[in-house]
Amino acid sequence: MIWTLHIQLLWGRWAEGEWSATLALDGSSTLEDLHFLILKAIGFDNDHLYSFYVARTPRSHPRVLYDEESDRLPWETTLESLFPLPQARKLFYLFDYGDSWTFQISRSRKKPFVAEPGGAYPRVIAESGKRPEQYPCFE
Repeated sequence: MIWTLHIQLLWGRWAEGEWSATLALDGSSTLEDLHFLILKAIGFDNDHLYSFYVARTPRSHPRVLYDEESDRLPWETTLESLFPLPQARKLFYLFDYGDSWTFQISRSRKKPFVAEPGGAYPRVIAESGKRPEQYPCFE
């Protein structure tokens, strides 16, 4: 089944405005698949470490961490196994620990649907705001 997720940029060192995207991908996709799709949607290079975590807010603790150093590995954790999240918890994606690009990920209220014949998934189905530059030029 195809799921619809909303990705919202919350913070980043070079973020100057709001950016968000709506993505369609199979519910059996892993967090690693989602990582690559977010990078493609925002136009970033895959040249830094990343993690996903579940918490009340982007800065709150405790957190349930999904990264290569935890026992919850992003390439083994599927969306189907992660959702629904515990009450009052949200999923966050942190990319590039230095520049701290932080995104909130929420599942759409739209029900999962059968893939359209000939449809390509995963894909970006909507985008709003201006994409930030990962490495802006400085004079």
